[in-house]
Amino acid sequence: MKTTILLPLVLLASLPGALRAENAREIASGFDKQKAAAIQSYLEKNPGAADKDEALAILAEALTGLGEQDAVPALLAQRYEGQPKGPDANLGLIVNGIIRPYLEASLASGQRAEAKAFLAKVKADFASHPEGPRLSQFLDQIGGELYLPGVGDEMKIAFTDLKGQEIDLAKMTDKVVLVDFWATWCGPCIAEMPNVIAAYEKYKGKGFEVVGISLDEDKAAVEKFVAEKKMPWPQHFDGKGWENEIAQSFGIKSIPATFLVGKGGKIVASNLRGEDLEKAVEKALGE
Repeated sequence: MKTTILLPLVLLASLPGALRAENAREIASGFDKQKAAAIQSYLEKNPGAADKDEALAILAEALTGLGEQDAVPALLAQRYEGQPKGPDANLGLIVNGIIRPYLEASLASGQRAEAKAFLAKVKADFASHPEGPRLSQFLDQIGGELYLPGVGDEMKIAFTDLKGQEIDLAKMTDKVVLVDFWATWCGPCIAEMPNVIAAYEKYKGKGFEVVGISLDEDKAAVEKFVAEKKMPWPQHFDGKGWENEIAQSFGIKSIPATFLVGKGGKIVASNLRGEDLEKAVEKALGE
């Protein structure tokens, strides 16, 4: 009986840390760490290995599982360089196995400039490919988020609003400003608007402002809605819908899209909804 009990304990003590973990996530993380270390060692010893592409894919996947995204784009860029670019190119692998995870890792690790350069290179490499035009259009779609402003970025916005007032965020750095991309035809925008109005009413006397960017094409519809809902803040309108100049400059591909600009002019949060908006405004105002 003692042998039956002791043998599993001895075996357990000899198992890797991954198997001695307390939960599933720790188990997976332990194996990812071992996998990453082993593959890194393998690539260092065999830089020209015949299975280098597979090794890079495994390493990138392991690091992603560990949440260590910083090194992933460079690994996937190496994979991309090793792929054929001519008529025999495996576009499915390049798009889904390399470009998509490259963009995800780049956004997660703040490597937007590098990602933009990478997409530009892919477009150039496939400019003469039969599928080049379609690939380029697709890359613009999936890469749109690279151009969205992020926390810590500045938003340079200046325009003449519907009432003829000159609006310039650069002159509002003593305020907390919510920049709201919306439209009267956007259901989720309309559903969220009561929260924006409530936050404005509650904090307007404490240094909170709202700037609306309407992606409508019907000026009368915007003016009617703004009046009915009592939205006194400035509205940008150029009648171009999705081609709205300000929306285009920031890569806005879906609405509602909101950015909370703190005192000093830098974004402190984005896409806030409901109670999260009020909490973020309170924090930005220093309350």
